[in-house]
Amino acid sequence: MFFIIYRCIIFVMFSIKNSLHFPTQPIMAHKNETSQNTTVEKSQNNNLPKLFIHGPLKLSSILQPHPSHNFHILNPSPSLPLHQFISTDPHHASDIAAIFCTGLYPLNADILRLLPSLRVIVTSSAGTDHIDLSECRRRGIQVAGVGDLFSDDVADMAVALLIDVFRKITAADRCLRRQLQSASWDFPLGFKLSGKKVGIVGLGRIGLEVAQRLEAFNCIISYNSRNKKPLVSYPFYSTVLDLATNTSILILCCELNNQTRHIINREVMLALGKGGVIVNVGRGALIDEKELLRCLIEGEIGGAGLDVFENEPNVPKEFFALDNVVLSPHAAVLTSESFSGIKQLVEQNLIAFFSNKPLITPVI
Repeated sequence: MFFIIYRCIIFVMFSIKNSLHFPTQPIMAHKNETSQNTTVEKSQNNNLPKLFIHGPLKLSSILQPHPSHNFHILNPSPSLPLHQFISTDPHHASDIAAIFCTGLYPLNADILRLLPSLRVIVTSSAGTDHIDLSECRRRGIQVAGVGDLFSDDVADMAVALLIDVFRKITAADRCLRRQLQSASWDFPLGFKLSGKKVGIVGLGRIGLEVAQRLEAFNCIISYNSRNKKPLVSYPFYSTVLDLATNTSILILCCELNNQTRHIINREVMLALGKGGVIVNVGRGALIDEKELLRCLIEGEIGGAGLDVFENEPNVPKEFFALDNVVLSPHAAVLTSESFSGIKQLVEQNLIAFFSNKPLITPVI
């Protein structure tokens, strides 16, 4: 179910390969050529910034070096895990100055320690929990994210999932397809969204965009965040439990860290109530997934709209049988417009870095 994401990531990275320009000489040889050619490559590429694409292995057959390029792209070997590829090729590992990565491919401290010359990481993910930021700070490695690029796309998806769960659009669609030849359409009834009390967990840019969209439905908005927002008029609750007690919908827009992991536990779900709905467009591990399944099956909450999962790309099969759950394959950021935007942003960040200019969208 995740093949759409991989195809989209390939498109973005292929576009980057064709458009990046660094002020240096073109490369000469491929790492799998003869030792003589490899020597030529080393002698003529000493000053080239090496960019490692840390993504799906199928990129190895697409992002090959080309004589017209003035940068050197490295991809992981299709037969070796990343850390083994790096450790078995110390020349390339010692020369890698930049990494472009995706959210499903982690860069932990063990991997980063194998890259002594790494100076910058650019990620196409809205979150950064796949990168060991503490190790990057310790080493002085700069990290660029996507900033607010995906805010509209993710907010749209959050509202779409919420409407789908409440009005049972997907469930009714399945019912209609099964009973197309039947004289009676026996489909499940949904619920009205207008006027519902909505609690937003994480009132950053995405959370604010969600709130603004739901105001059009006359929903009553409140929120929980690390700190109260002085310029925001929505009611603030200092704990997620208090927020759940006073709302019937929770929409998760916050980042994943040690403080927010499993922030939605059984106690919070029970406080939300039997008619409560949870929408998650943040990170899967914000929710205790086993408890969520238990509460859904036992009728302790009313439904869920999930774009992310705790152990991606694995999705618990128990979700598939539940008509009160709408599933999406981590696709909230995937639109035609977002692809164009991320291509430009990643290119701009890399060009800025290798021109000794500040990153466009710095994380650290």
